[in-house]
Amino acid sequence: MDPKDIVRSGYDRVSRAYRGDEVNAEEAAKYAAWIDALIERIGPPGDVLELGCGNGVPTARLLIEAGYRVTGVDISPVQIERARQLVPAAEFECADMTQLQFAEKRFSAIVSLYAIIHVPVAEQPGLLRKIRAWLKPGGILLIIVGATAWTGTEENWLDVAGAAMYWSHADAATYTAWLTSAGFSVEWSQFVPEGDGGHTLILARASGATP
Repeated sequence: MDPKDIVRSGYDRVSRAYRGDEVNAEEAAKYAAWIDALIERIGPPGDVLELGCGNGVPTARLLIEAGYRVTGVDISPVQIERARQLVPAAEFECADMTQLQFAEKRFSAIVSLYAIIHVPVAEQPGLLRKIRAWLKPGGILLIIVGATAWTGTEENWLDVAGAAMYWSHADAATYTAWLTSAGFSVEWSQFVPEGDGGHTLILARASGATP
């Protein structure tokens, strides 16, 4: 089965098990802190793209509440339908993020949390170059990537019968190298723990010229 079909079907099946219409206080505070880091560097108004927006909560909602114009993209039709209901002020598109076409220098910021790690790792360097082209010079990328390298699948994800999920990611040092090559300056990165492992949150700024 194509990895992207696994991801699409998986999130269709686990949508509500993965996230309800609201998040708990701890999750809300965590995401709000991440968005605050973006606001500190590129304040609203501005156009922000969220890749892997899920059901729109909490990230797209936080961005809208802060005063940005938001475009959200997700591969799951179920997630997009929920996002349109939960965050009606944003625009949402159901699509494979690697196939998107946007004008160069359109966005002030691009956010992608726990999403690029579902894209086959061989496609990720090219996607990062496209993301750089979509950003205005000096624009901000806030992205969660892998901490260690791993590609694999899980069956019955989140204890939902028949729901599989696919992940594919490099290690944190490789992502830093890819971002630098794509024309970004990494301002900071931090480990985000999850269970027995975790991910890497990176905030990077687009250079003045597209490489």
